[in-house]
Amino acid sequence: PASQSSEEVLLAAIAAGTTPDICSNIWPGAMDDFIATGGLVRLDKFPDYMEYISARVPADLLETFRAPDGHFYQIPWKTNPIMIVYNKNIFRDAGVDIIPRTYSEYIEVGRKVTRDLDGDGNLDVWLSHRDTKPIWWQRFFDYYTFYIAASGGKTLFDGSEIIFNNDASVKVFDFFQQIYKENLFAKTTFVGDAFILGKLATQIAGPWHVSHVEKFRPPGFEYGIFPVPVPDDYEGPVYTFGDFKNISIFGTTKYPEATYEFAKYLITAEADLKLLEYTLQIPIRKDLTTNPLFEEFFTENPNLIYFAEQAQYTRGMDGVSDLKEIFDAISQEYEACAIFNRRDPAVAVENAAKRAKVIMEWNRSR
Repeated sequence: PASQSSEEVLLAAIAAGTTPDICSNIWPGAMDDFIATGGLVRLDKFPDYMEYISARVPADLLETFRAPDGHFYQIPWKTNPIMIVYNKNIFRDAGVDIIPRTYSEYIEVGRKVTRDLDGDGNLDVWLSHRDTKPIWWQRFFDYYTFYIAASGGKTLFDGSEIIFNNDASVKVFDFFQQIYKENLFAKTTFVGDAFILGKLATQIAGPWHVSHVEKFRPPGFEYGIFPVPVPDDYEGPVYTFGDFKNISIFGTTKYPEATYEFAKYLITAEADLKLLEYTLQIPIRKDLTTNPLFEEFFTENPNLIYFAEQAQYTRGMDGVSDLKEIFDAISQEYEACAIFNRRDPAVAVENAAKRAKVIMEWNRSR
């Protein structure tokens, strides 16, 4: 069926009974909808699922994919950890000799690199740029990425309870409010890739950006990668948004066992190497940086090792059916607070959480 997203297509196919046997493009944020329709095969009914998947996926990360009913309906497959790609030339020219770890360090770097180069009174280089339109999925790559980092790996929910009305969210809103207040992030719309054109010192991006930069960077363009900045008082490993796509088996299959065996093949080390080579996307596996099978690939693609190391410290989306509406609420408060400086960060976060609760209560009362 025609639709705007693969999730909508799959939901329509579930209703019509025309789903494929297997899909490797499952967004975790849609899992509640898929499970509620009875459209997916429960994978932990296969005797070796837990043993097989536990050998591949770190335990704390695996738990984030457990459904509210306690079972598993998806195989964690690949991730695009969001990190900071930076222009070494701009850093060097601005006298920046550190890799910023904290909010204050990142902002201080921003004050040095955000400059008017030709003296015409207009800025020519900025610290970074994000699409500021209040569209729900745009917040994945600013608020949500930085929230996961600031909270030590939390998501918006704990089970069915909203938990993002917390200090980590307030710090993230405050951080971006300061960023935009000081014009460190460009608000303009660029023609072409502003990072490759040398107009942005940093870019919030996933591993897909590496192949793009490698293909289009001009001679002498040097770049590197570092983790998402965290609050100044944060200690511990730095988590980030993982932008996962996973594998699920649909209940319409006539061959569940054979389909499951095929799914297991898709996550073998040999298949994961092909995934890396063809897509530059990161398989979710514990031994990614230690297995000799992948050594040559990372030697040839050294900048991707940063994303591979980050992969175990990633979080995805809560599989709740209200997620798009909740992110819409967050987006509107983020815009009022961070972009337009019209709302106190704590008030904005509280407003978003209150609206999220109303959304959930309303949807469940219908």
